[in-house]
Amino acid sequence: MRRSMAFATLGVVALVPLLVVVAAVAPSSQQGFGEWVADGMGLPRSTAAPVLRLFSDHHVAAQQTGAFSLALLAAFGLAFATDVQLGYQRIWELPVPTWRQMMWHVWRRTVYLAAMIGYLLFEVESGVLLGHGPLQSAGRIVVFVTVGLLFFWWGQHFLLAGHVPWIRLLPGAAATVVGLSGLRAFSTLVFNPMITSSSRDFGSVGVVLVVLSWLIGVGFVVFGGALVGRYYSFGRKTVSPE
Repeated sequence: MRRSMAFATLGVVALVPLLVVVAAVAPSSQQGFGEWVADGMGLPRSTAAPVLRLFSDHHVAAQQTGAFSLALLAAFGLAFATDVQLGYQRIWELPVPTWRQMMWHVWRRTVYLAAMIGYLLFEVESGVLLGHGPLQSAGRIVVFVTVGLLFFWWGQHFLLAGHVPWIRLLPGAAATVVGLSGLRAFSTLVFNPMITSSSRDFGSVGVVLVVLSWLIGVGFVVFGGALVGRYYSFGRKTVSPE
């Protein structure tokens, strides 16, 4: 839970500003990053307006972002990727990396950050392209499960520098995708009405708290899924680098 809360905090502080700029220049994101959040939470269009209003100035933000600002946002994004990497390393009980090793593997976090942004962009774009009919929704579920499984499987192996074999990482990737699917259903049933009531009673602050709660849930699933995979593969045995 502590790492999940840190995941949400770093997500808001370090990752969201970068994603706001990326979403602003995405071809089909008419509502910017707010549309990404609403889609991830599974909010219907009828109740997504409070979330969309949180990021209503996305085009202005993109226009005012220069090369230096973009590099700074990317550096903050790397802090988020570092937290994910350290979480995976602790779950698999790998030796704590030295400062020199952390600097050497910064390229891995850079590649992972770019891949994660591409994964998020693909998920949102697939929803726009496939539409919202019954057949389209079924097709999107298949895309969501397939792409998510591949991303979380590859992400663990890549951030762990290959110290854990592919086959032992597969259960964790599957558990993460299952958990994210369950979180999306929970969000539709619980966070959806909470968005409306919180916006009415507390304004933008209430909406932010609901979104932050959802991000904590995402962090819990990301690290919890990897932890389930670790126990499934090894029980309580310690993993040694290969």
